[in-house]
Amino acid sequence: MSAEVKKEIELEIAHVLLIDVVGYSKLLVDEEIEFLQELNQIVRSSQSFRAAETTGKLIRMPTGDGMALLFFHNPEEPVRCAVEISKALQDHPHIQVRMGIHSGPVNRVKDVNDKTTLAGAGINVAQRVLDCGDAGHILLSGHIAEDLAQYRHWQPHLHDLGECEVKHGLRLHLFNLYKDGLGNPQVPEKLKRRRRWKQRAAPVRPVSPSWSPKFLLTVALVVSAVALAISVSIFLRRGSPNIARVPAKGSVAVSIPEKSIAVLPFENLSDEKGNAYFADGVQDEILTRLSKIADLKVISRTSTQHYKSAPENLADIAKQLGVAHILEGRVQKSGDVVRVNVQLIKAANDSHLWANTFDRKLTDIFSVESDIAKTIADTLQAKLTGSEEKQMSKKPTENPEAYELYLRGRFFWNKRTSADMKTALGYFEQAASVDPNYAVAYAGMADCYLLLPLYGGGVPAEMYPKAIAMAQKAISLDPTLGEPHASLGLVHSLFDFDFAASVREFEEAIRLNSNYAIAHHWFGDSTLPALGQFDRANAEAKRALELDPLSLVMITDAGAVYWITGRYQEAVAQFRKALEMDPRNYTAHWQLGQALECIGDLPGAIAEYEKSTQLDDDPLPLGLLAAAKAKAGDRPAALAILNRIQEIAKERYVPDYSFALIHLALGQKDEALQWLQSSYAKQQPDLNWIRVDPDLRPLHGDPRFEALAENIVPAREFNASATSK
Repeated sequence: MSAEVKKEIELEIAHVLLIDVVGYSKLLVDEEIEFLQELNQIVRSSQSFRAAETTGKLIRMPTGDGMALLFFHNPEEPVRCAVEISKALQDHPHIQVRMGIHSGPVNRVKDVNDKTTLAGAGINVAQRVLDCGDAGHILLSGHIAEDLAQYRHWQPHLHDLGECEVKHGLRLHLFNLYKDGLGNPQVPEKLKRRRRWKQRAAPVRPVSPSWSPKFLLTVALVVSAVALAISVSIFLRRGSPNIARVPAKGSVAVSIPEKSIAVLPFENLSDEKGNAYFADGVQDEILTRLSKIADLKVISRTSTQHYKSAPENLADIAKQLGVAHILEGRVQKSGDVVRVNVQLIKAANDSHLWANTFDRKLTDIFSVESDIAKTIADTLQAKLTGSEEKQMSKKPTENPEAYELYLRGRFFWNKRTSADMKTALGYFEQAASVDPNYAVAYAGMADCYLLLPLYGGGVPAEMYPKAIAMAQKAISLDPTLGEPHASLGLVHSLFDFDFAASVREFEEAIRLNSNYAIAHHWFGDSTLPALGQFDRANAEAKRALELDPLSLVMITDAGAVYWITGRYQEAVAQFRKALEMDPRNYTAHWQLGQALECIGDLPGAIAEYEKSTQLDDDPLPLGLLAAAKAKAGDRPAALAILNRIQEIAKERYVPDYSFALIHLALGQKDEALQWLQSSYAKQQPDLNWIRVDPDLRPLHGDPRFEALAENIVPAREFNASATSK
C-alpha cells in the first residue's frame, strides 16, 4: 500500500455531536438563515465549545440543517456541550433541535471541492442516532452511554431506550439523556413505532455498546472502508414539501366501516436516501391495487402522507382517517434485490392481524404488491369481483427500468409544483420510451399536462390537447384504468365544455375505481356545479373528503363547492377550517374572500385577498383584490392593480377572467364581456361555472352574456337542483 493511501485512511476516535433544526425544510429561506445564525451563536457561546476550540481539539462541519461537532479529548465533551446548548435554547423556544451523540472512528477525506473533510463510522452512526430523535431529544449511542456510566454524576440521567433497528441492517442500543428540565423525557416517536414491529428472523448486524478505543483502532481499516462506501453525503438533507397539520379529532365526522384501511408511508431502509421514491412507490402501488376493490374503503395517499413519522397511538390515526385497519411497511432496496416488510394492524386494539417479509428480485416486485393486496382483502373479508381480482394480479410492465422511472415520476408529481411536475413529465416520458405499452406512464403524462396550467407551468390551449391525447393512449392500452378517465372528465369540463362527455368520463372513472378520491373531487368541484346539480356536487365533495380526510386541497375545495352552490356561511366555515390547518394556504385566503363578499363583508374580503397576494404571486387573487377595491369605491387603487396585472401579463400567463372581473367591478360591462369572450375563444379553464358564478351575476340578462353562457352550458343541459342566494 502506498504512503499516500495509508495517510488518507489514517483513523482517529472522535466523540461526535450532531445537531439539526427540526422542521428546517418547512421554513422560509430567510427564516432558515436566521435560525442557523442564532443556533451558531448559541453553540459558539457554550463553555464546552469554547474550551475545545481553544485547545484545537474541535472540528466543526455544517450539515445543511444543522452542524456536526467532533471532539477529540474525552466522551464527556459532546454531552456537556449538548446539555449547555439545550439550556441556552430555553431562551429561544422558537428554535427546536434534536441531538445525537456517538464515539467512533473517523478519517480525513477529500470532498468534491478537493477540501479535506471527515468521514467514517463515527459520523455515520451518530447520524443514525440523531435520526431516531424528536425535538428536544439528546440521544446517545450505547457505546458513549457506557463510557458516561463510569461517572457517578451522569448515571441518574441516562435512560435506556433499548435497541432500535436502523438503516444498513444495524441495531443500535440507544439512551435518552435528560436532566433538570433539559432534553426530552418522552420516548421518540420512531422508537414507539418500531416497537410495534414483531421481531423477524432475518439477521441484523449489531453495533456493540462496549467497544473500547483499543478495539476500535484494531479494526479501523475495515470500518473505514465501510464508512467510505457509505459516503460523506450523509449530511446532505433533501427538503420535503409542507404538509398541513392534522385537524382536531372529530373534524371529519363519518362512520368507520370495518372493511376499511389506510396504507401508511413505507419506511425507506435502503442504504441510499435517494431510494425514498421506491419506498413511496411500493406503498402507492399497494394502495392502488386495494383501491380497485369496491367493497373496501381505502384512504388516499395525500392523507396518509401526514404520518411519515407516525404517533404511537394507531387508534387515533385510524379515527382521524376514518378507518378500522392500518398497514405499515418497510422497504429495503439493494441493486436488483428488494426486501418488503409489512404488517396489518387492527387499530382499535393495536392487534397484529398479519405480518410478513418478502425477499424478491426487483423484477418480482409486482407479485409482492399483488400478494400483499390479496392477503389484506382476504383478511378483511372484502368481496372481490372477477374483474377486481384480475386487476389486483395485473403486472403493468415487464420492464423494471420503466417501473423505476414511473415511480420517480410519481414521486415528483406528488410534490405539486410547476418545476416538479415538469421533472415528473420527463420521467413518465422516459418510462413510456423504455416500454411503449406501459399504460400508467401515459396516464402520468396526462396528469402533468392537465395540472401544469393550473400551477403556472403552461398555456391551457397547448397543454390540454396533450392531456387528452395521453389519457386516450393510456385507456387504449388499459381500459380498466380509472385515472385517465378522470383526467378526461376534467379536461372536458374546463377546456372544451363538453359536459355530457365529462359526466360519462367521471362516472366511468368512479365505476372503475370507487376509492379514487380525485375523481369524486374533480366531479364535484367542476362539472356538477356547472350543470347546476348542487346536491350531487356536495355529495361528491363529501365522498372525496371521506377518502382523503387530511388533504388540504380536498378540505379547501369542499368550501369552494359550498360557495358555488350558494351555501356561503358553510363555505366561510370550511375555508376557516382549511386556514386553521395551514395559515399560509393562499388559495383558501382568496376563496374565503369570495365567500365573505357573498355575505356582505367586503372589508373582510379585501383583507383576505391582500393576505393571499402576500403569500403567492398568482394573478387571480390580485384581480379579485382590484375588483373588491373598485366595489369599495377605491377606484384609483383598483386601476393601479389593473396596471400591475397588465404588466405581469406581458411576462406570463394571466387568465382573461381576471381582467373581466376588474372591468365589471369598475362598471365597464362592455370591456368585461370582451374579456369573457376572449377567454372563451382561447379555451381558458375559467368559464365552466358561467351560469352559477356569483361574481358574474351583474351580467345576467345581458343578451351578449346569455349567448356566451348558452355556448358554454346549453340551457337544456343546465338543471339546477338548488338556487344560488
